[in-house]
Amino acid sequence: MHLDVIDLRNFYYRTKLGRSAQRGLQGAMRGLWPDVKGMDVAGFGFAVPVLRPFLGEAQRVLGLMPGQQGVMHWPSGAANLTALVEETAWPLNAGSIDRLVVAHGLETCAQPDALLAEIWRVLAPGGRVVFIVPNRSGMWARRDATPFGFGRPYSVGQLETYLRLHRFQTERHVMALYTPPSQKRFWLKSAPFWEKWGHRIGGPLGAGAILLEATKQVYALPRGGLREAVRAPVGILQGLGGARPKPARRG
Repeated sequence: MHLDVIDLRNFYYRTKLGRSAQRGLQGAMRGLWPDVKGMDVAGFGFAVPVLRPFLGEAQRVLGLMPGQQGVMHWPSGAANLTALVEETAWPLNAGSIDRLVVAHGLETCAQPDALLAEIWRVLAPGGRVVFIVPNRSGMWARRDATPFGFGRPYSVGQLETYLRLHRFQTERHVMALYTPPSQKRFWLKSAPFWEKWGHRIGGPLGAGAILLEATKQVYALPRGGLREAVRAPVGILQGLGGARPKPARRG
């Protein structure tokens, strides 16, 4: 079940905790993608809060928002770069997106298998996708006062296994949102410290979000019998290169 776009907008743009979360996620994304010059970058779900740093750098930036969630104009004060789309059927050509961010999209999707198939379709060869999902062991997944308290939370291992089943190869992951999901002034002011501390430690304990980067797997290695069967292939013309064939003996 997707959250309403109004609730998502109000959290990220109208609360201090949401703006703090936005900065934390943007910093983690920049660590993964420091340079997107000349690339086509898209986001699905409610990814626009982390797409802003790529404006003016990427060749194209596009926010795709599912019909179950609703759509809003973005960025504020500029030409609109968002579109309302079917959850599992996007108006994009196959292989047209170099970088894709999925935020508040996978964990709330009613058809995650079909969604991953659509993501695989639109990614270009060598393209990369980052899934931003609630961390199963983090504090944020336990509170429904933020968008990370809704949907299916994941551990890193669970997400890696699920993506592998859908032809994605995990490249790396980082954690974010180490600050407790609190509106209290102390935690909001100390958020940069906790983010730096969390990235230095590097573990999932206490982090509110997982950012996992993957690439689409365009081929699979053969398994089992077929690989063994062709290890020593039969040479159809073997023996005909140097010597003339001999007629079979007659009984």
